[in-house]
Amino acid sequence: MHQHKQATQSPDTTRRRFVCGLAAGGLVGALSPRSVWAAGSDSAQLGMPVLQGPQLQLDITAAQVNFTGRSAMGTAVNGSVPAPLLRLREGDLLQARVSNHLSTATAIHWHGLVVPAGMDGVPGLSFAGIASGASFDYRFGLHQSGTYWYHAHAGFQEQTGLYGPLVIEPRNSDLFTYDRDYVVMLSDWSDIAPQRILTRLKKQASYYNHQQRTVSELLRDIQAKGAKAAFADRRQWGQMRMTPTDRADVDASAYTYLLNGRTPAANWTGLFKPGERLRLRFINAGAMTYFDVRIPGLRMTVVAADGQLVEPVVVDEFRLAAAETLDVIVEPRESRAYTLFAQSMDRSGYARGSLAPAVGMVAAVPRLDRPARLTMADMGHHHAAAVAGLDEPDHAAMMVAHPASEAHNPNVDMQTHMPLPKLDDPGIGLREEQLLALRDDAVPGHRVLRLSDLRSTDADPDGRIPLRTIELHLTGNMDRYVWGFDGLRYGQSDPIVLQVGERVRFVLINDTMMEHPIHLHGLWSDIEDETGEFQVRKHTLSMPPGTRRSFRVTADATGRWAFHCHMMFHMALGMFREVQVS
Repeated sequence: MHQHKQATQSPDTTRRRFVCGLAAGGLVGALSPRSVWAAGSDSAQLGMPVLQGPQLQLDITAAQVNFTGRSAMGTAVNGSVPAPLLRLREGDLLQARVSNHLSTATAIHWHGLVVPAGMDGVPGLSFAGIASGASFDYRFGLHQSGTYWYHAHAGFQEQTGLYGPLVIEPRNSDLFTYDRDYVVMLSDWSDIAPQRILTRLKKQASYYNHQQRTVSELLRDIQAKGAKAAFADRRQWGQMRMTPTDRADVDASAYTYLLNGRTPAANWTGLFKPGERLRLRFINAGAMTYFDVRIPGLRMTVVAADGQLVEPVVVDEFRLAAAETLDVIVEPRESRAYTLFAQSMDRSGYARGSLAPAVGMVAAVPRLDRPARLTMADMGHHHAAAVAGLDEPDHAAMMVAHPASEAHNPNVDMQTHMPLPKLDDPGIGLREEQLLALRDDAVPGHRVLRLSDLRSTDADPDGRIPLRTIELHLTGNMDRYVWGFDGLRYGQSDPIVLQVGERVRFVLINDTMMEHPIHLHGLWSDIEDETGEFQVRKHTLSMPPGTRRSFRVTADATGRWAFHCHMMFHMALGMFREVQVS
């Protein structure tokens, strides 16, 4: 399949891809008088364009770009695809004029920044959007520091290039030291127009799933667990109109995975001298992709998540959901290259870069892991067989209740029975026993970051016990390719109303087989541990299949706020709610 072609390319293929990679992002033609700076050009070997705040001019234009050897339409900011790195400073007043040279409306959302509702950049809520030919002045104070990013919140412009990294330096010095500071932004590019991808998914949700189960797998399952169990498993999946291989809606047959705007062949490189401490600011700007990240030969010390400092934790690998950021410290001591390897969660492709003492030095690129398969346990059906023997009170205590809006709803194709927080679970395909079975170079003791490892350096910022709980179910129908909360799409549901100043607990239950990164605008999400105590502050919470996770919110910012899945097509097709604070 496609992943094997990418992992085992011939020298001739590698040479052709490298030529394309050097031109990646290069201007073919722009629909504006400005030339388009390309993240793949030779002059950008060690980075991307940088704008220093606090006063910025951002011009949004349509442009033809080339990441794959053929031109396609993209959305550029100041002539750059992806958009420039913005470096700002805590305590400053940001004044950013955004001018729209597109033929359609646009908007920029400052992901993870606490801003007034009118500056949040979501058309139709507290902001009208930026019309074609118009400009808008974003103006707000910077009351935080850390690694964030900015992106379009209009149409599918985020997929076509309107996204960029945003770093806010602390007013005072950092609590940890480092010699070099690199942004590592991951993303997914497609030459196919986003609307065409969506049309294909609506016609056939499995259009981009090239990892379907085969007859040979059925024969292996029969040999391993018997014909009755093997056929029962397939019957259960068939009744749900799902497949255990469905880990991503869009795979590498449509996407080219980028690292700082460069293809794997173009190999973005960050330089170092042996013994230096490097701060790597990982940002997942992918529209529809989860990445699993490792640097063979280097352990990583996690120091911040979603821009917020956390207690340091040493890991070998981590999963980064769409919209999340993670800061790590690495200390390469040898005078050799190291590969930054970020494979898509479905194992269909990868982004790749290097850390090296000199440009041109490279290390081996790992083979893609073999794809993991979902199980009924992964989807919250793990105790289904045992439940039948339980007494009724215990059964009721274990089973989750579902809202009435999910009943007999064609937009809901499954419900989890007994969801768990799974805070200690590194994720499907990253559990140690799975790594040993699915990865060529796996070793025992390989530590993968878990959500339970992330603990804020500060105590609970509020401290109050929430006085009410709001429970929401993440729902969808893969066959129809529709998404929602509680079986309702945006427009079918009423806003969630919070009183200013109140402390509320949100409980999310994932009733789907997909993993969803859930983002609440304007308000921090204070994630709770399994005992209900404060654990870590984030702006995006990833929800694997069959999970129940909770977080606290302090309604300290009035206005209308977006609350949605950050998978672009999931949001567009209904997994979006409005939260009002008044």
